[in-house]
Amino acid sequence: MTDTPDLPAMPTQPLRSAALSARKPTRFTFQPDAAARTAIAASLGLIGLSKLSFTGEIRPTGRHDFTLEARIEAQAVQPCSISLAPVPCRIAEDVRRRFDADFKAPEAEEAEMIDDEVEPLPEILDIAAIAVEALSLALPLYPRAPGAELGDAVIAAPGTIP
Repeated sequence: MTDTPDLPAMPTQPLRSAALSARKPTRFTFQPDAAARTAIAASLGLIGLSKLSFTGEIRPTGRHDFTLEARIEAQAVQPCSISLAPVPCRIAEDVRRRFDADFKAPEAEEAEMIDDEVEPLPEILDIAAIAVEALSLALPLYPRAPGAELGDAVIAAPGTIP
């Protein structure tokens, strides 16, 4: 076993899909405390996560299908992809997911997805997991600190001066 600092467990906020109203929206808010934000930051490789808010509703769309519409807002600090210096960022995005009770995954090895927002309706919808996924997708892929540059690569055959 390796010695690792004890991190708080990832937060969860489960909603049973069978308990969702088929007639009116189910509203939710996910605002993790400092310990939960620390766990989320560690899982996403962030230096810090000072704010995370995920608020929205799950509306019925059809007999057994649901649409989640929410707003994610976050303040995070990522390591610069070049220098590893801290790079602060703000996230404010709308999130939309559709959950289909009769979802059929494409059977071919290479199949085109018609709608990438549609997912199978799980027995348990974990609002916290959806928020963490939305945050990971919204974060800049290659954050860069001011003035950080890759520089030029100079390559020559062995024994020669480039």
